Amino acid sequence: MSVDDRPTLSAPDDDPWLWLEEVEGTRALDFVERQNGLTLDKFGGPAFERDRDTLAAIYDRPDNIPYVSRSDGLLYNLWKDASHPRGLWRRTAIAEFRKSDPSWETLLDIDQLAAAEGEDWLLNWSSSLPGKAPQTMLSLSRGGSDAVTLREFDLNTKSFVAGGFTLPEAKGGAIWVDPDTLLLSSALGEGMATTSGYARTVRLWRRGEPVEQARVVFETTSDRMSAYCDVDRTGAAPRVLFNDRQDFFNFDVWLGSERGATVKLDLPSDIWLQLHGDWIAVKLRSAWTVGGVTHAADTVLGISLSAFLAGKRDFAVIFPPSPRRALQGLFWAKGRLVLSILDELRPVFEICTPSSAGWSRERLHGLPAIGVVDVWRFDSHESESNGDLLANVQDPLTPPSLMLIEPDVASPTVLKQAPRTFNAHGLVVTQHEATSIDGDRIPYVQTGPAGETGDAPVYMSAYGGFGLSVKPYYNSGLGKLWLERGGTTVQANLRGGGEFGTRWHDAGRLAGKRLSHDDFAAVAADLVRRGVTRAKRIAAQGGSNGGILITNMLTRYPERFGALFCTIPLIDMRRYTKLLAGASWIAEYGDPDKVEEWEWLKTYSAYHNARPGQPYPPILIATTRRDDRVHPGHARKMAAKLQAMGYEAYFYEPAAGGHGYGKDNKERAGFEVLGFRFLKDKIGWQDGEA
Repeated sequence: MSVDDRPTLSAPDDDPWLWLEEVEGTRALDFVERQNGLTLDKFGGPAFERDRDTLAAIYDRPDNIPYVSRSDGLLYNLWKDASHPRGLWRRTAIAEFRKSDPSWETLLDIDQLAAAEGEDWLLNWSSSLPGKAPQTMLSLSRGGSDAVTLREFDLNTKSFVAGGFTLPEAKGGAIWVDPDTLLLSSALGEGMATTSGYARTVRLWRRGEPVEQARVVFETTSDRMSAYCDVDRTGAAPRVLFNDRQDFFNFDVWLGSERGATVKLDLPSDIWLQLHGDWIAVKLRSAWTVGGVTHAADTVLGISLSAFLAGKRDFAVIFPPSPRRALQGLFWAKGRLVLSILDELRPVFEICTPSSAGWSRERLHGLPAIGVVDVWRFDSHESESNGDLLANVQDPLTPPSLMLIEPDVASPTVLKQAPRTFNAHGLVVTQHEATSIDGDRIPYVQTGPAGETGDAPVYMSAYGGFGLSVKPYYNSGLGKLWLERGGTTVQANLRGGGEFGTRWHDAGRLAGKRLSHDDFAAVAADLVRRGVTRAKRIAAQGGSNGGILITNMLTRYPERFGALFCTIPLIDMRRYTKLLAGASWIAEYGDPDKVEEWEWLKTYSAYHNARPGQPYPPILIATTRRDDRVHPGHARKMAAKLQAMGYEAYFYEPAAGGHGYGKDNKERAGFEVLGFRFLKDKIGWQDGEA
């Protein structure tokens, strides 16, 4: 390849690597095969295989927690191990689940199915009717892609229904109305997809009817993100909530039935909405003046649905936010609204119960006030909930505990405890703050040996996008292959995330995305300032939205890192809206076809900003061919351009994995270990030297 600076800021679409966007193109696959060989030759070998097998064995352990959801009193689980790499879909009873070695009833062996049909099947999700109805829709994907094939499955016979509901591969899903009727939100069919590749319509699909004849009962325009629905059975009669999703953060909600929408809810479009019985709870994303009162962004409001439909607007304030106290999620469980909160990054859970006299509030007790705590409803169907909750509790050095929280029981019960998968002796977890370029404080969590040596091998990671909060989970891979061998890990809470609410997200969104990247660079500098390490010993990894982050560290802050690992990445900000689901992310980044928005997008489009002759650190860019969310062309083109400029850039692309690291535990382990081997080599760290 010759050195070529294209595309340039002045001619961003003059792209000599455009042919790499042809996912299955012969020339493109030749490039991928050649690059995979070079990368594996360099960083594979016995050490790679040893670490991959070590990590895969951890992921395949029989005493890992089998996470479950309850439906009609039975607990369902998808289990993967070395003998069942694609998974067993199975179920058991709660009394059996409490045992140290439960007995399970296998419903479907995905490995056997894949072998019998000669397909690369994985099970993505299932959708069933509440109660004892045997009808279930299973979504099967090839290699972990977002697009799925839908097939009806009978829980009694444990087999697919002959002549039942079946839909070819497409993005979307289906919700049961009754045993013979589905509401289908699928991009399958002429004119049924939005420009983002998601469903444009909701169709009423009756048993025995060709899907082409299914009546459209709700639709949106192709320039919107998607149309979808849900069936709510918590009221006196089932009702359907139709969603017209404008973009990632805005949607209109309609109430109706399976025959179509009847009433549009008079609510702001940028909300989170939860409905139960005759009550609705609304979390605001921006300030809203209603009923003569102005409520701040991130406030949660509640009101009787019937009163609201009758014109009343006397909302009760359920959750008032503060600058560093932000809602993370909310859901109903048997008439009680559960609020998940981060208060100065500490987990807090509150339960709010509505009545004609007002809303009562109580704290969910018995859970730790530090580390990571996730809480969710035990039952898949809200209409079946008896109020039971599940909680997952952990921190970077403490493996997860799965707990049952029952409404009338004083403290949670531990159902399962995950095994310790690495030696944490001598390791500590500490929290720090760096000062970013504009003076804002950026929190980060550091895990590793106590004390500063000035030369610690550091693995940094972050995300910083879409209002998603990064939490310091127990990570078996990093624990076993980085921490146990003497390294240090750092996880940063960048702007663009949701740790401190909408203001934190918006500060790192659109033109502010550069600030999110400045935050990460500030944390790297703070590690050097504190005497933890030096720049050349810092290895950084980011995936998806984090791919923009890592490639901006390459082009904007190369002096602060020793090596970079960029996974399933978004990189080319000029063409991202034209590739797969890219158009759905305009609300996060901006529209490159608008001149004023391209002005900020081009400042963090590393694909266009890469220039020859710079002190870029070594980088490994990895994606998967079956990623139908973030196009693999982003990774391919960036690697090709950097190599043509003479940089030390490596590329890796396995055939399967979807928007992830592999279709099974061994593939996932191999993907991760390849990154570890590369990063360690390039920061000059021999295992165990620290």
